[in-house]
Amino acid sequence: MSEEKCVEEVVVETPAGAEEGAAKPEAKKPASVTLKDALKQVESFGQALSDALQARGNVVMVRVNDEALAHLDMLVDAEVTKSRSESAAFLIAEGIKANQALFEKIGNITQQIAELREQLRKEVKLEPEA
Repeated sequence: MSEEKCVEEVVVETPAGAEEGAAKPEAKKPASVTLKDALKQVESFGQALSDALQARGNVVMVRVNDEALAHLDMLVDAEVTKSRSESAAFLIAEGIKANQALFEKIGNITQQIAELREQLRKEVKLEPEA
């Protein structure tokens, strides 16, 4: 019971010599709000991890620098992921989500390039590649 009370209490200190009409210092957020925010972040992280690890049927061999390896191992050591492979899959998925606008631009330009290649093949009367 006393633990719950500590979590819910908010202490606002008035600086010495503060006047009655002076602006009051901003109250600190209750710890319970911070805990709720943290739980939402953990839930969101868990969902992102779950999404990243679904349908991982493709294998990619990749070399990474020491810093990247340390971050992969950090996720494994914290038991957020079970392996470096899971850590890499998670971080790749998050990187793609974080740069979605860039990938949309790349996709549009790649599509335009493919259309121009097809147009060029037709102009020189070559058969399209299979």
